[in-house]
Amino acid sequence: MGLIYGYDIYLRPGNVARVLTRLAALAAPRAPAAPPLDVTLPGGERLLLPFTSHLASEPVDCSTSSTLELDMSLLFDVDDALRQYAQARGSEPEADGRMRIGYIYATIRFASVLHPGYTSVECWAASSGMSRLFAQSANVRQAFTDLTAACGGVCCLFDTGDGAPEQVCWLNGEPVRETVSGPRFPDWQALVATWSDSEQ
Repeated sequence: MGLIYGYDIYLRPGNVARVLTRLAALAAPRAPAAPPLDVTLPGGERLLLPFTSHLASEPVDCSTSSTLELDMSLLFDVDDALRQYAQARGSEPEADGRMRIGYIYATIRFASVLHPGYTSVECWAASSGMSRLFAQSANVRQAFTDLTAACGGVCCLFDTGDGAPEQVCWLNGEPVRETVSGPRFPDWQALVATWSDSEQ
């Protein structure tokens, strides 16, 4: 079994449209004939996104669903880790100098496992090589923490998906480097209790 690393963003449900719109702004260019994905969110708001869901473009109605699955190709500013990853695959930067990485698979859980009052946006690498890139690239980490900040998220975690302690890389408006099961956050309850509006 390969590595499956990802970044998990936690935010209030009212900010889901904002995070999806911000992800769309990071999307790599698609073929002109590729249709947008028509998504209806639980509250009835509709978005057109430059992604697929389960590798298809049929409309997705989440009004009675607990999750939304997306397949994404995103653009990142180039750093050494991204350059090496691209060179190993024969990829070239886009015209604006950013590097296309995909597929990145996203699962949006409208009521997260950690706290049902929050939505989680879980962005997973599709391969072991991409997982290593997620771990090594400062610009990939920055993109996900910037996304967390821009959409009002309270927490961003780097998750190795293999039982190792998750790394907290954004918390309540500040970049941090802590682990869950570490001295500051001995367990998940201790982490969630620090979220700036966890009692609202």
